Amino acid sequence: MLVSLLSFLLVIGISVVIHELGHFLFSIKYGVKVYEFAFGMGPSLFQKRRGETLYSVRVFPVGGFVRLAGMEEEQEGESAPPERTYPGKTPFQRFAILAGGPFFNVLLAIVLTTVLLTFHGVLDIRTATVGSTISGFPAERIGLVSGDRIVSINGKPVTSWDSMSSTIRQEAPKGPLALEVEREGRILRFTIQAEKDRQSGVPLLGIRPRQVRYPLHESLFRSVGTAWEMTLSILRGLWSWAFGRQNVEFAGPVGIASMAGDAARQGWWSFLSFLAVINLNLGILNLFPFPALDGGRLSFLIGEILTGRRLPPKWENLIHLAGFALLLALIVYVTWKDILRLTHP
Repeated sequence: MLVSLLSFLLVIGISVVIHELGHFLFSIKYGVKVYEFAFGMGPSLFQKRRGETLYSVRVFPVGGFVRLAGMEEEQEGESAPPERTYPGKTPFQRFAILAGGPFFNVLLAIVLTTVLLTFHGVLDIRTATVGSTISGFPAERIGLVSGDRIVSINGKPVTSWDSMSSTIRQEAPKGPLALEVEREGRILRFTIQAEKDRQSGVPLLGIRPRQVRYPLHESLFRSVGTAWEMTLSILRGLWSWAFGRQNVEFAGPVGIASMAGDAARQGWWSFLSFLAVINLNLGILNLFPFPALDGGRLSFLIGEILTGRRLPPKWENLIHLAGFALLLALIVYVTWKDILRLTHP
């Protein structure tokens, strides 16, 4: 429980600070006065003024915010000339300030994935290459070694780890498997009897995929590609869910804490991978055109750009307030579902 709580706070803390840093840096870039950069919510525990910005840490380490001039959040004694307020900036500049938070979350996800691929590596499931054998299983007994690549099973071509696994499941009930294995440019042939896993009953050879690392430039390229593929997957999943084509499991704070704890127990690299996934999801979902999210505010801004007219701030704030209330209700509902799922597996 303690590991899950600390892991959750670390994940949320990093994600929130990076998100608000994006808003903050773009505000500074375009000359908007930032009254406060806060981490956490509730009463202030620590405050330090640097330049014209107050940096604070709040009691509850969940959430955070930046207070910008002109956003109707001024406190006593705070003021700024019109040209240094958020409303005083061009639509493009306001768009960049709003999008800066989600952009930084996505950027962090790409950076973390690049670090992971460069210095730790990832399991190679694009090929059926043996990384290691499991002691006591058939693959060890017939002499498969690291670097062997399985090219066919019972005459059926194998192109990836998934295709190998599915072919084993299909062919194993029929009897011994005839393997063709590429080793140092030579094709070797083995006959092997798959062994069922005691827990799942799935037939196994007893091999693990290899761990591969990539040069920095290739890791960056693959990280961007992975982020794009995951973004499309998120959008497809939400689209299917919205039209009732498939169920989507949403995780609230309790669910995220549980997953963060599991990732932390598996090791530092697993935790970094989880942090990357969370930031990518946070960045993408924050761009959805829902009131109270950055995407909702961006939608109003796009409407202003297209029509040349801005919705009165009073009405826009009311819409965002209603959206925030809906978000809170959704979080409470998802959290309750998380608790039920964890206590009644």
